[in-house]
Amino acid sequence: MGGATTAVAAVSATANTTASTTTTVPLLTPYKMGKFNLSHRVVLAPLTRMRSFNNIPQPHAIKYYSQRTTKDGFHIAEATGVSDTAQGYPNTPGIWNKEQIEAWKPIVNAVHEKGGIFFCQLWHVGRVSTYEYQPNGEAPISCTSKGVTPGTDGVDWSPPRALRTEEIPQIVNHFRLAARNAIEAGFDGVEIHGANGYLVDQFMKDHANDRTDQYGGSLENRCRFPLEIVEAVVNEIGSERVGMRLSPFAAYMEAGDSNPEALGLYMAKALNKFQILYLHVIEPRMIKLNDKYETPHSLLPIRSAFNGTFIAAGGYDRDDGNKAIAENYADLVAYGRLFLANPDLPKRFEINAPLNKYNRSTFYIPDPVVGYTDYPFLEVPA
Repeated sequence: MGGATTAVAAVSATANTTASTTTTVPLLTPYKMGKFNLSHRVVLAPLTRMRSFNNIPQPHAIKYYSQRTTKDGFHIAEATGVSDTAQGYPNTPGIWNKEQIEAWKPIVNAVHEKGGIFFCQLWHVGRVSTYEYQPNGEAPISCTSKGVTPGTDGVDWSPPRALRTEEIPQIVNHFRLAARNAIEAGFDGVEIHGANGYLVDQFMKDHANDRTDQYGGSLENRCRFPLEIVEAVVNEIGSERVGMRLSPFAAYMEAGDSNPEALGLYMAKALNKFQILYLHVIEPRMIKLNDKYETPHSLLPIRSAFNGTFIAAGGYDRDDGNKAIAENYADLVAYGRLFLANPDLPKRFEINAPLNKYNRSTFYIPDPVVGYTDYPFLEVPA
């Protein structure tokens, strides 16, 4: 693609040098995740792209996901709404109706044609929304009536409405139906989005959850809603097709917790009962003066407590990822912005090639090409 050819000689030289001096690249070693035999440990993280007009996945997503697909690689689709109350941003995809299911099919097929494994991330934003994104202009739903500010583009999120106890099973059922729909669309499985300050995370975190019923108060009560979702989804599509994403240490959207270590451990142990395929955990990272990352909290206790595949995410580069795999800190490492800017990221990691820089200003624009499918590939001569 345009712009890559000028770097061919340099990249080729890098590749030749690396090949002669490097032994095994831990990120590029095979791994068996349940029934899936992965060819490497580099995961495409779920990335919101805001290019699904009217909440319907678009044909340009075929190219986007296909570009980033590797044979026997693991890829997680962008956060996908489970119902018409799940939306909080413009042009994010859903999977609650037939039109959306049909629109996902060619995208999933494109990933499968290249031999990729593809999961759909199931999402409900909860209180991170406004009246305009809700059916009939109603208040967003949450575990609480406490609002979160500020919103995006200078517009505050609208005050939420706390779900009544008897309404919660209906929301659980939306996740179940969305999981069924994802399988109908051809996905290999689903990831339940329990991170980043959205609905499931709101219930888990004591800074957001102020309920006095069986879904609030104690750690066990606050985790009841997410675990009911897991149980419903597992019963619907099978545990071998289910993963979950958590961010216990983060306080996204004012959803923090007073004891994140206890929360992470409790969820890891509780999820073992359902024998889900994997647990995907975000660790907050702080950049130090020497430009290297320092991790304020270790994921190792959670990793040790969980029986399935463990995926780590959170600002990893190639060296960090290789270290995490080599030291058994994680089984797989998810990459977001680096994978966005480098559609051939596993290949670049393999030969230690230079990386394209990502452009934050084009992350969420609605353009079907710019900042989406126009990042250049390596062009290494055979």
